[in-house]
Amino acid sequence: MAKFELKLPKMGESVAEATITSWLKEVGDTIEMDDTIVEVATDKVDSEVPSEVDGKLVEILFEKDAVVQVGQTIAIIEVGGEDSGNAVSQPEPVKETTSEAVAEVEKAKETVTSIDTSSSDRFYSPLVKSIAEKEGISLSELEGVNGTGKDGRVTKNDILDYVKNRGKAPVKTNDAIQFDIEKPKKVESAPITMSGEDEIIEMSRMGKLISKHMVDSVQTSPHVQSFIEIDVTNIVNWRNKVKNAFQQREGEKLTFTPIFMQAVAQTIKKHPMINISLDGDKIIKRGNINLGMAAALPDGNLIVPVIKNADELSLVGMTKKVNDLATRSRANKLKPDDIQGGTYTVTNIGSFGSITGTPIINQPQVAILALGAIIKKPAVIETPQGDLIGIRHKMIVSHSYDHRVVNGALGGMFIKTFKDIIEAWDPNQDF
Repeated sequence: MAKFELKLPKMGESVAEATITSWLKEVGDTIEMDDTIVEVATDKVDSEVPSEVDGKLVEILFEKDAVVQVGQTIAIIEVGGEDSGNAVSQPEPVKETTSEAVAEVEKAKETVTSIDTSSSDRFYSPLVKSIAEKEGISLSELEGVNGTGKDGRVTKNDILDYVKNRGKAPVKTNDAIQFDIEKPKKVESAPITMSGEDEIIEMSRMGKLISKHMVDSVQTSPHVQSFIEIDVTNIVNWRNKVKNAFQQREGEKLTFTPIFMQAVAQTIKKHPMINISLDGDKIIKRGNINLGMAAALPDGNLIVPVIKNADELSLVGMTKKVNDLATRSRANKLKPDDIQGGTYTVTNIGSFGSITGTPIINQPQVAILALGAIIKKPAVIETPQGDLIGIRHKMIVSHSYDHRVVNGALGGMFIKTFKDIIEAWDPNQDF
């Protein structure tokens, strides 16, 4: 009997691991090619892993809720056999390790550690826990170690650097004093009292992931905000005039979102240094403009599907893409690739009636734009005959950016350019 190793497939750009959420097949079940074997979840999206062969499931290597690295074998499927009539050759032997990190994890699994991290919101690899135990590092101390891995994870080098510099005094260098600055230790929440009418609601898995992602982002980036008010009267009047003809011709509902997303893409082209990420001391200038579009899910959580190469889309193309991603977001039908590769994010807080807000940066990006509600306001209108008071449609836009790499000048110029593009909209143009 030949055996096939079912591996955790690549889940999208930058995704290194996934959590087993549900096994849909049991040991002994007959498997057909493309049958869904297991459901997994990343911090981005849920997904299914299908079988690549026909056969029988003979071994499950990870239990539910286990965290598995991309490329690791998660199950064994027996293929071929005396009764099958088809000889299936043994797959090529798999390399023992796909990377040094995987090898270290496997080696660490042989060591049983006594550190209980079940109460922590962080994931610690067996290798990190083994080093911590050997060096006498408690869980509370481990929580304070600065992690440079994905989502703030503590890597082998992080824990070794911490051990090396543990207890060091500040070092004077020339005119400056350098300190070893550690990540603040986890603060215990104040005790909560409850009455008989209170109800305990368990956070959903996605809710926990979003919560951690937001906390990590604030701890990573010093957030600064700039605000600007934009007159969107021309766009409002133009949309009201053409929306019925647009839907009749294109079969798509025209909302304000694609108009603003197209303007954001144009703005990024004028200020490309907002379209970056920071990797240690290196700035990564992105070659593509991939706009994240925060969308509400049926359970109240948010997800951020991505419009790839947004600067290359016409208004019609942008509208079709926005509507498609929004529809599939609400139906929980997004694919892993739909939420990967974003370089800048836009969130429409105005859809909930908010006039402005201070959104948290979607790491590893360095900025996020929030669109406030469009409101009618009395405003001064400059005319050749003098200033007049009129009713105008106004929108406040807020821009949160990472002050490590985006200064106030760039952050402010960005939304000023966005304002200029919006206010220059021709109300007589076609679509």
